[in-house]
Amino acid sequence: MKIKIIPCLKDNYSYLIIDEEKNIACVVDPGDSKPIIKYLEDNKIDLKFILNTHHHYDHVGGNKSLKEKYGASVLGFKGDKNRIPEIDILLSDQEVWRYENFETKIIHIPGHTLGHISFYFYKEKFIFTGDTLFSLGCGRLFEGTHSQMYDSLKKLKELPHDTKIFCGHEYTLNNSKFCLANDQNNQNLKNMILEIKKKLQNNLPTIPSTIKQELECNIFLKADNIKTFSKLRDLKDNF
Repeated sequence: MKIKIIPCLKDNYSYLIIDEEKNIACVVDPGDSKPIIKYLEDNKIDLKFILNTHHHYDHVGGNKSLKEKYGASVLGFKGDKNRIPEIDILLSDQEVWRYENFETKIIHIPGHTLGHISFYFYKEKFIFTGDTLFSLGCGRLFEGTHSQMYDSLKKLKELPHDTKIFCGHEYTLNNSKFCLANDQNNQNLKNMILEIKKKLQNNLPTIPSTIKQELECNIFLKADNIKTFSKLRDLKDNF
């Protein structure tokens, strides 16, 4: 299974999960259909499914045109059935969804929005976390509570350490500044920041990171109680 990172809009990432054996794909969070269609057409790949982590427009804006062009089915959380455009397949927490060689576990991770989910491809050890867990950060609380976000991050912390994290935005460098300001003696973080800067200088995505890296460097995952986490989340909003 191949992951193709598709930059779109200002700083969003959509992802194509490609079964190279069958030449079919799923797309995660298509904020804009145009760059996705270009890659699919250039490589003669058939899009079968659209996987939405949450209902925000910059993650679902391409649903309609991709569905019209490819006949792809739209997957999303059952609680967001009235908010995700063109939704076909309603997903539940802890459900395993399968099609051909695609197999993913749904993990409900509210906080950023109430209906936010992640897609955990456990066989390949990669996860799509949308706007809940970023590299060196976590999402703003638009609908959920501090407690919900803290509990959602705890779920993700329990995944195997070598799990690759594909998040919704290229926020890593800015996130690193907040982490460093609150964790100044973290050598792992300093090393990670050097790698981040190298990638950006070469016009490469800083994504994916791994659960191990985030446990070592992400200040929000290092918070070991809700009080500390809440304080950090509020500080970040005004950083």
